[in-house]
Amino acid sequence: MTRLSVNINKIATLRNARGGNTPNLVEFAKKIEAYGAEGITVHPRPDERHITYQDVRDLKPILTTEFNIEGNPKEQKFIDLVLENQPHQVTLVPDVQGQLTSNHGWDTVKHHGFLTEILALFKSKGIRTSVFVDPIPSMVEGAKACGSDRIELYTESYASLYNTNQSKAITPFIEAAEKANEIGIEINAGHDLDLNNLKYFKNAIPNLKEVSIGHALISDALHYGMENTVQLYLRELK
Repeated sequence: MTRLSVNINKIATLRNARGGNTPNLVEFAKKIEAYGAEGITVHPRPDERHITYQDVRDLKPILTTEFNIEGNPKEQKFIDLVLENQPHQVTLVPDVQGQLTSNHGWDTVKHHGFLTEILALFKSKGIRTSVFVDPIPSMVEGAKACGSDRIELYTESYASLYNTNQSKAITPFIEAAEKANEIGIEINAGHDLDLNNLKYFKNAIPNLKEVSIGHALISDALHYGMENTVQLYLRELK
């Protein structure tokens, strides 16, 4: 069974655009869980333009499903936040300062030493670890060599090609997943997955543990309502 973790960054973006506390991020997180989502994902960035560091602290005690914190571990502030709040999972993403959204995975060979050290730190606190990677078998092997529990496949290239050539879009992800299953590292996925392309991806990737979906899901909720939208995404996965 593939779990749905809802990234709530865009709810925070809407709140921050006006100031104050509307929409209330904590209340929305509770509702999303009640509607059936099996996890909540946040990706705080140093400029706190959407999820703030205080949001993470406010969410931690009220969540009843899996809590996944994404971010760049080259920021000491991020490391401290993760260690303070002890999520179920930390996903390491190689963002740069001011980056609009994640747009590439780690070079797990080049950054082997750094990733090995930081993964060991998080794992020593009982936090499951995941490394954001492009669908390249050698990067999957590198994540395993660094000691990560999981990879998160960066799926933007799949989503951008899906409507024109589904076979070409999915092939590198199948190859990366086969390598992951062969060497024994678990698989997550995320970025630009939506109601149009999610089922095909899920059915093609064996042992897909979790998808993290934010922008598309929150956008769909404007049309269908949040409860119905969460159920629609769960239907695609199950």
